Amino acid sequence: MICPVCKKAMIVVEHHQIELDYCTSCQGVWFDSGELELFLESAELESPSLTIKNILDLPEVKLTHRQLKCPVCRRGMKETAIEEPSINIDICRRGDGLWFDGGELNGLLRQLASKLSTKASTEQRIITFIGEVFKAPE
Repeated sequence: MICPVCKKAMIVVEHHQIELDYCTSCQGVWFDSGELELFLESAELESPSLTIKNILDLPEVKLTHRQLKCPVCRRGMKETAIEEPSINIDICRRGDGLWFDGGELNGLLRQLASKLSTKASTEQRIITFIGEVFKAPE
């Protein structure tokens, strides 16, 4: 798969039998439809509001950069804000998947982990995993 930001080939990273596309250049992550939910479930960070359908229903935010194209269907994606404080992500308008720029997935996981009562163990597992694989750009 080709990165929608830097146009370089992404690598596949497997986590709990979920294959995510990761750009080693810009540290962005592509989740195919349904993979975010599976990823959050595997990390014990389920969030009913973070489904493709629910995210597609969120309002579009003013573009902070040029409109990215979905790496699956090649159509323009919608930029929308999820969680509070907001994290802007790009979503395929057809529902093919979600794009997290470098650091955005880390921010989302930290926010979700901070809301849980089992915060310490879950947050440490997630932070370790993110630190190893999905690091923010330096």
